[in-house]
Amino acid sequence: MRLKGKIAIVTGGGGGIGRATAIRFAKEGAKVAVSDIDSLSGEKTVNMIQQFGGDAIFVKTDVSDSNQVKELVHITTSTFGGLHIMFNNAGIANSEVRSVDLSEEEWDRVIDVNLKGVFLGIKYAVPELKKSGGGAIINTSSLLGLKGKKYQAAYNASKAGVIRLTQNAALEYGKYNIRVNAIAPGVIDTKIIDGWKQDARKWPIISRANALGRIGTPEEVANAVLFLASDEASFITGATLSVDGGGLTF
Repeated sequence: MRLKGKIAIVTGGGGGIGRATAIRFAKEGAKVAVSDIDSLSGEKTVNMIQQFGGDAIFVKTDVSDSNQVKELVHITTSTFGGLHIMFNNAGIANSEVRSVDLSEEEWDRVIDVNLKGVFLGIKYAVPELKKSGGGAIINTSSLLGLKGKKYQAAYNASKAGVIRLTQNAALEYGKYNIRVNAIAPGVIDTKIIDGWKQDARKWPIISRANALGRIGTPEEVANAVLFLASDEASFITGATLSVDGGGLTF
């Protein structure tokens, strides 16, 4: 098993990419702290892991709240005895409106969750990763962190910021054997795209707008996260791995 003996935190673990990754981590031998703002969905992920004999706990967390992220890390290390992997995955979208029509309140919330949440995850995970002799941080950016798209000002800005934050942290903590990388998923079959699916005009275009001509699954993204978390990626840091079916080149 590729993560045997490892301890991992997965934020946004109540569904989609987070759930798929938490399950994959557990199947590869890791003990997993599943974090989400939604208790029901987070507990469901834990139950799914426990059903196949995996070891997991749930910690309700708003990743934009410093005290809650600090407590998440504390509970994880107190329960499992350390930390080796931090997957900063929690994120939200913004209303599809022009930049000037996006409310300041919504802008702040998206930046707080998608970018500040990653910053806080790094801030509180690094000291524990140092104690473990190193480890891996993986941050969820997006295809839209690498290219523009209309009506997604806050989301695009937050996800672009994640990439730069990832590079900065990689430079700062490489000497402690801490690798920091990002993933940039394209259109993945999660709740965040439910609105697009209901648009009979846009969906046929969006769903095929990449080299492979289809959307991805959360499990396909989880495979990429697993790789970056494992020793197989031991010489990879500061990178952003596109998991988009070729969407960036399309």
